[in-house]
Amino acid sequence: MKKWMLSMLGLTLAVATTGCAPDGNGGDGAASGESTGKTAFSISFRTGNISYADNHPNINEDKWVKKLEELTNTDLDIRLVPHKEFDQKMIQMFAIQDIPDVVQASSGLSNPQLSGSVQAGVFLPLNELLEKHGQNLLKKIPKEAWEKETDAKGNIYAIPEWLSNPSRRATWIRADLLEKTGLPEPKTVEDYLNVMRAFKKLGITHPYMGRQDFVYSDVFFGAYDVFGNFFMKQGDQIVPKFFNVEGMQQAIQTYKTMVDEGLMSKEFATIDPTNFKNEILAGRAGIWNMNANLLIQWDQQLKNIVPEGRMKLIPSPVGPDGQGGLRLVGNVTRAYFINKKAKDPAGIVKFFDWMVSDEAEKFFTFGIEGENYTMSNGAIQYKKPVTSQEVDEETFRQTLLWLVQDTTYNKGVLSQTPEGRELMKLYDTVLASEGRDGIQFDPPLQGYAKNPDIAPTGDKLPPVILTHVLKMVYGKEPITDYPKVLEEWLSKGGKDVVKEATERYNKQDGVTLSRHKN
Repeated sequence: MKKWMLSMLGLTLAVATTGCAPDGNGGDGAASGESTGKTAFSISFRTGNISYADNHPNINEDKWVKKLEELTNTDLDIRLVPHKEFDQKMIQMFAIQDIPDVVQASSGLSNPQLSGSVQAGVFLPLNELLEKHGQNLLKKIPKEAWEKETDAKGNIYAIPEWLSNPSRRATWIRADLLEKTGLPEPKTVEDYLNVMRAFKKLGITHPYMGRQDFVYSDVFFGAYDVFGNFFMKQGDQIVPKFFNVEGMQQAIQTYKTMVDEGLMSKEFATIDPTNFKNEILAGRAGIWNMNANLLIQWDQQLKNIVPEGRMKLIPSPVGPDGQGGLRLVGNVTRAYFINKKAKDPAGIVKFFDWMVSDEAEKFFTFGIEGENYTMSNGAIQYKKPVTSQEVDEETFRQTLLWLVQDTTYNKGVLSQTPEGRELMKLYDTVLASEGRDGIQFDPPLQGYAKNPDIAPTGDKLPPVILTHVLKMVYGKEPITDYPKVLEEWLSKGGKDVVKEATERYNKQDGVTLSRHKN
């Protein structure tokens, strides 16, 4: 961060002594030129599994996009990518060199799907542009988030959307169903299994709502502290947490029990994000995991189908060490890179700078005056969405279209209602005290690049590990064979990963330690 601050100070002095760089229409000349007129640019980002976006016939003709263009004096060419296809489409985009003016990447600079494009000079360094046109961004976005998008030379390459609370994911339960069982809120893994068994007796299709590759269904890996993208110290080596053989075997056995007893669908390995959400909102799920900030929207959508339905966040299951929770996430959720071929990068930075203004917060949070809210004695009277379609549209505006914000939760909306204030309280109590973490490396370990089969991607276990874990859950391989799985991982390049991780840990080279004591 010190290098970055010195770099920014140097740029400030340079601008003061040399004046503005020449104006231009593209490339490096435009990078430091002044923006005039309406800014036209293309931008790609994922749909976020939001139905309003997924099902829209032409997002560039959408009323919210049109209003955003009006407020920012821009002409947007939005290229929406289906949520589940995003990683694949990213790789394809760089392979065929069909790169829009602005590219969204999950977590930003460390995203493997960028495929070395930053190093290859595809994107602009943004330091000078931010100094001249992004002062609000520099002031509003935390320095820790900027650091994630800054290379070793102090060049900023992306504008980050940030997360002030890393405990973003939570365990949800149908509170109305729990009341019918007469059972207390579950705490331990066995408590959870017993509640699921009671839900099954009530006729619930998915006592626990599973999902493909255990994504947003990995809370029991959290109970046993074996998330695959974190490392731990084992003897004198730094190894992935799935090297905790006993913990992995217990977690696998838990999921096997759930499948064997019908507590989780036998088809969970093929349930995609859309079906996952649809089953929950149709009232066919009892317990699941999802980002906590969606609670109020999803609860309203459930009530449109199941009027008596009520969702609630509860502490995640704890394991033998008395701790648990979902994985703690990084402080950057999405980030935006500007193509060096963009015609008006200064105008693009101004567009993102507006995103953190008071005007932007009011627009994204409450919509359009007279349509979504009215003013009374200086106070906003917000028309809360009622139908499922209205809620989905609100979610699109508040989360997907608002590209740069603190994504922990929308304080403006939540503070309006008792339910919202209760959710904010849960962040400070339940979520603040749980969540699993571990040793991480930034930049990522080079050993993973040699063989994708051994590398975790996003929330998923490495393919070689995941394949065997699924077979064990379905009873096609004995769980006692798990040590052999680790041997296979090591033989396919894992030994080099462990060696590199250990060396970097000992040198404290790009190492981030656990934020929790687990």
